[in-house]
Amino acid sequence: MTGTLINVGTVIVGSGLGLLVHSRLPERYSKVMFQVFGLFTIFLGVKMALETNHIMVMIFSLLLGTLAGEGMNLEKGMNRFADYIKRKARSKNERFSEGFVTAFLVFCMGSMTILGAVEEGLGDRPNLLLTKSLMDGFSSMALASVLGVGVLFSALPLLLYQGGITLFASYLSEILSPDVVAELSAVGGILLIGLGFVLLDVKKVRVMNMLPSLVIVVFLAIWLPPLIEKWF
Repeated sequence: MTGTLINVGTVIVGSGLGLLVHSRLPERYSKVMFQVFGLFTIFLGVKMALETNHIMVMIFSLLLGTLAGEGMNLEKGMNRFADYIKRKARSKNERFSEGFVTAFLVFCMGSMTILGAVEEGLGDRPNLLLTKSLMDGFSSMALASVLGVGVLFSALPLLLYQGGITLFASYLSEILSPDVVAELSAVGGILLIGLGFVLLDVKKVRVMNMLPSLVIVVFLAIWLPPLIEKWF
């Protein structure tokens, strides 16, 4: 799990540097930087969403996944977990939970997370994760400079999520064909667009409750296209 550990390390270092800036940054500059990051997140989400080859797979994955997430109320559970970490860290940052959840979504939505973890898990050199580590380092610096210490602690769910994929890579590699990865990335892109709206304070989108879509899309991407071709 060298690639994942390096990734976690760059997030911690980047967040630390961002916190140094955070303590000295006037509020109006923080607000502008937050808007820039929100716009970039929407751009990245649109770019990823356009990778889909099957619109119906994307739509049904999002609908079913969001219904499942709402039923489980994942957002509430994640916020409780963030509050628990905040209490243990004895942080007084009012935006701790926001930074924690936002950073986790930014670091874990892209296809590089999945492909990079599988690549390393199969024994190859973690080139994708090393590239992602560099990107996440700069992203964590920007996020922490605005949202504070919660971004640093997002390294914990990043380790669990990305490291878990690495450990189960031998099983995942059998089902993650290029078509499946494309649909997975596209659904992740839609979630990032929703996150971008939240960052820009345009609309409150419960992105965490949409996370089951990333599981459902894998199965629909395998099963639905052949069925559509057969009947239509």
